[in-house]
Amino acid sequence: MIWLFWFALLSVVYAYAGFPALLWLRARLMPRKIEAADHAPTVSVVIAAYNEAANIAERIDNLRTQDYPLDRLEIIIASDGSDDGTNEIVQRLAEDESVGGTITLLALPRQSKGVALNAGAETAAGEVLVFSDANTQFAPDAIMQLVRPLADPSVGGVAGNQVYLRGEMSSSTADGERLYWNFDQWLKSLQSRAGSVTSATGAIYATRRSLYQDIPPAVTDDFYVSSGVVEQGKRLVYSHDALAYEPVAEAEGVEFSRKLRVITQGFTSVIYRRALLNPVRYGFYAWQLFSHKILRRLVAVPLLVMAVVCPLLWNHGWIYQAMLALELIAISFFALAFLLRGTSLGKWKPLAAAWFFLMVNTAALASALAILRGRRVVRWEPERHQQQGSPVGTLETVEGRSS
Repeated sequence: MIWLFWFALLSVVYAYAGFPALLWLRARLMPRKIEAADHAPTVSVVIAAYNEAANIAERIDNLRTQDYPLDRLEIIIASDGSDDGTNEIVQRLAEDESVGGTITLLALPRQSKGVALNAGAETAAGEVLVFSDANTQFAPDAIMQLVRPLADPSVGGVAGNQVYLRGEMSSSTADGERLYWNFDQWLKSLQSRAGSVTSATGAIYATRRSLYQDIPPAVTDDFYVSSGVVEQGKRLVYSHDALAYEPVAEAEGVEFSRKLRVITQGFTSVIYRRALLNPVRYGFYAWQLFSHKILRRLVAVPLLVMAVVCPLLWNHGWIYQAMLALELIAISFFALAFLLRGTSLGKWKPLAAAWFFLMVNTAALASALAILRGRRVVRWEPERHQQQGSPVGTLETVEGRSS
C-alpha cells in the first residue's frame, strides 16, 4: 500500500507540475526554431455547420473581411443536415457578387461533423486547409498569422490561439474553463518551442492540404487531423498571434455534456493514433502525448487510489496522517466549490478552478468507463443547441469496439 500510495501521488504531481517543468526545460535547452515568413498560399476555410442560422452570416462576413487576398481565399460551409435556414443563408451570400470572395455550400444529409469536414476537405482547392467553428470569430489577421509558419517546409500544421470571451452572465464553469484554457495555451507555446504541439483546437487550426487524412467515426476531429501531421513526419506548431474568439458555455449541465463528449472522442482518437505513442519512432512527442492526453486525463484514478489507501496507512507515520488531513481539506474544498457553483461566491477563482477540476475529472472517469464498455460518441450536437432546448447531458452513442 505504501508503494501504491507514492506511485499515485507522484503520478498526480508529474501530471500537473512535472510535465510542464519537463516541457519548459526542453524548450529552454533544446529549442527548435520556426522559419516563419509572410506569404499567401491559396487557403480553403472549411466549417462544419449544423443549424447555425443565428451565426453563419456573421461568420462568413468575418472571413470575407480578413486581411488576406480574397482571390486566394475560399470559404466552404459543409452543412450537416441543417434544417433551420442555414443553407438558404449561405446560398444567398454565395450568390451576392457585391461582397466578393468564393463561398461554396455543401448541403449534406445529417451524419456527423467528421463526415462534413471530410466532404469539405475533398471539395477544397486551396494549398492550405483552415478549420474553424460557426460560432467563432477570427481576428482580422488570423489567417495571415496562421499560414506564416507554413513557410517553413518542416511545418505541416499550425494550431491557432483560441480565446474564450466572457459572457454577459459569467458562471463558475466559464471562469474555470478560462483558467484551464490559459494554462493549456501556455503548455502549447512550450510544446511548440520544444518540437510539436500535441494537438490543435477546433476553433482555429491549419494543415497542408496534402497532409489531410479523412476523419474516421467517433473521434475528435481537431486532434485526429492535427496529430496526423506529426504522424506523417512534419511539425505541428503554435501561433500565438493567430487569434480566434469563442464564447464559453455558461450552463454547468451543458458544459459537462460537452466535456463528456469531447473526452470520450479524445480517448477514441488516441486509440486510432496509438502509433504516435511509440517513442522509438516519434521520440519526445510520444511521451508528450502520453503525458498530456492519457495521464492528465486519467489523473482522477491516482487521486481515488490515494483517497482509499491513505487512511489505511494512518499507523505508518506522521507523513500519512498529514497527507490524510490534506486530503480531507481538499475534499471539503471541492464539496464547497460544488455547492457554491452558479453563485457569486462560486466565481472566486480558487473555487471556480476547483469546480472545473472536479467536473472535468468526473467527465474523464465517465468517458474512460464508456470506452472500456465499447461505447463511442458518433453524433455531433453543439452545446449551444442543447442550451437552446435540446436535452442537456445526453449523448448519442453506439455499442462497438474502437479500433
